[in-house]
Amino acid sequence: MHCFSFDIETVPDVEFGRRFWDLDGLPDDEVATAMMFKRQQQTGSEFLPLHLQRIVAISVSFRTADSFKVWTLGDEESGEAEIVQRFFDGIEKYTPDLVSWNGGGFDLPVLHYRALKHKIQAPRYWETGDNDREFKWNNYLSRFHWRHVDLMDVLAGYQPRGKASLDQMAVLLGFPGKLGMSGDKVWDTYLAGGIREIRDYCETDVLNTWLVYLRFEFMRGNLDEAELAREFALVRETLVAMDQPHLNEFLAAWTD
Repeated sequence: MHCFSFDIETVPDVEFGRRFWDLDGLPDDEVATAMMFKRQQQTGSEFLPLHLQRIVAISVSFRTADSFKVWTLGDEESGEAEIVQRFFDGIEKYTPDLVSWNGGGFDLPVLHYRALKHKIQAPRYWETGDNDREFKWNNYLSRFHWRHVDLMDVLAGYQPRGKASLDQMAVLLGFPGKLGMSGDKVWDTYLAGGIREIRDYCETDVLNTWLVYLRFEFMRGNLDEAELAREFALVRETLVAMDQPHLNEFLAAWTD
């Protein structure tokens, strides 16, 4: 078994904003403010369209037959092209099942746009059966296939009115949830030089997603009580061994 749960964090693509709206000379924060103001005028919300989101962190957990890992791709100095390339390289190498929360609605479309921008090839990800017949009936792109499980979408029965937040679902199930950080704080944190904090936050979102997925697999009958307990124990043992402050905080808040 190879399974990635993943999450991305983004900031406004101010480079695009400068070029498209002729904002040369303005600092990043003012360019972003202008972009969000224009978006507010158009839609009533400051949330930028997905193609104008620049990726600053991608975190993954990786479950194989005998191990569990969680980390953030690249290092704190890595550029967007490098971390997006690393994400698709992992799919190319392992052909993992993917698990996300709103990955179909946000993370993957953003990754598509940014991979296109940076000329990144990802043939395994885009396979739909032309070269591997197995992918005709189970690929990453179909909403109703299982090679990518968007938990938010699946648990809502694919109904927008049924959607829940990861934070609330995690807490409902006894998992830590957001622990004081959230997506709407990422841009201000980034401007303040807090890329480390953003990467740590992204890792805890991945962990919340993975733990919800394990409960989902139990509900589906793919894990029994003993297997679920072993999976939880493996995650705990991994985080204890990593001994990092944000992971220790996560462990302390995990009550289930």
